[in-house]
Amino acid sequence: MTQQLSERVLNMATSATLAMAAKARELRAEGKDIIGLSLGEPDFNTPDFIKDAAKEAIDQNYNSYSPVDGYADLKQAVINKFKRDNGLTYTPNQIVVSTGAKQSLANVALAVINPGDEVILPAPYWVSYSDIVKIAEGVPVEVQTSIENDFKMTAEQLEAAITPKTKMIWYSSPCNPSGSVYSKEELESLAAVLRKHPNIIIVSDEIYEHINFGEGHTSIATIEGMYDRTVTVNGVSKAFAMTGWRIGYIGAPEWIARACNKMQGQITSGANCIAQRATITALEAPVEKIKFMIDKFHERRDLVLGLLGEIDGFQLNVPEGAFYVFPNISSFFGKTIKGKKIENASDFSLLLLEEANVATVTGEAFGNPNCIRISYAASEAELKEAIKRIKEVLS
Repeated sequence: MTQQLSERVLNMATSATLAMAAKARELRAEGKDIIGLSLGEPDFNTPDFIKDAAKEAIDQNYNSYSPVDGYADLKQAVINKFKRDNGLTYTPNQIVVSTGAKQSLANVALAVINPGDEVILPAPYWVSYSDIVKIAEGVPVEVQTSIENDFKMTAEQLEAAITPKTKMIWYSSPCNPSGSVYSKEELESLAAVLRKHPNIIIVSDEIYEHINFGEGHTSIATIEGMYDRTVTVNGVSKAFAMTGWRIGYIGAPEWIARACNKMQGQITSGANCIAQRATITALEAPVEKIKFMIDKFHERRDLVLGLLGEIDGFQLNVPEGAFYVFPNISSFFGKTIKGKKIENASDFSLLLLEEANVATVTGEAFGNPNCIRISYAASEAELKEAIKRIKEVLS
């Protein structure tokens, strides 16, 4: 039979983070001692109080299809969380619970974007943004930021990127991959531009909200004129160490939320029922119950920055959130190291994997060809050993 795959899937990039993780697993299976710093996944176990809630849900026989957009009491827990943590007021019809925040983003794209619509992506951006936009037949418009500005888009850059075809802007804060956090003042300056263009929809990805080491988190939907046009995306995977539970959610204008509910109803229906019950307990818990993880990430950030700062050629800034550093390594381009010519960030990342046995991710996957992403969601011993290996290879 002739293989007849769709142009959609043929033109789609493979997730670079998942591809690097798969490559690392292959090398481990061959007996190599690979330290994985490529996946955006906390290395903590899900807290016991959340696991206990899941066990209780099983005993209570939660095993049937749930409402497409989530259990009513979970949606209320989401509403309470938005009010408590973000100062945002939503109704149940504005909430949609999905199988991870990635599905939340895909729902929004498929529900809102028409062919040819432009979506502004401040680069670097999370690896899947661009391809999700393309799947919805939109056009990603990358806005390049710099390490000198902590990888944050300015109001002037936003204004310059807007065209009559601009439909949306997507961004994350804290940012994956850079760890950058937009301050309230910076978001207000972006909002001042957006108020001049009232039809542009904002997608604010706040999945790393609680992993924040700076002055705190601001949701752009709280800024004047932004609430009725902002989709706030969040979930429990990062702050609660629940990546495999696959629960994300949005708070959005009702017309967008209803469209996402309709879209999800034809693709997956409701998210896992046991995971939904556990998520109620996670969201209702005070943030102090997960602070030990946030404090540990803060310690690791400082450790990694200190160790990487000892390696000539790494240009670093200080990320204020998430659990990544995003060093500029373009000083190595054009050099030959261990017999390998380094032409770009992908070459450099592959060098570290093959010669240092350390898995990172090329910045090209995030829209920045001069950087690599290093996750510090690993033990201090692993981080120290990984950076020691990197230093030895590069010296």
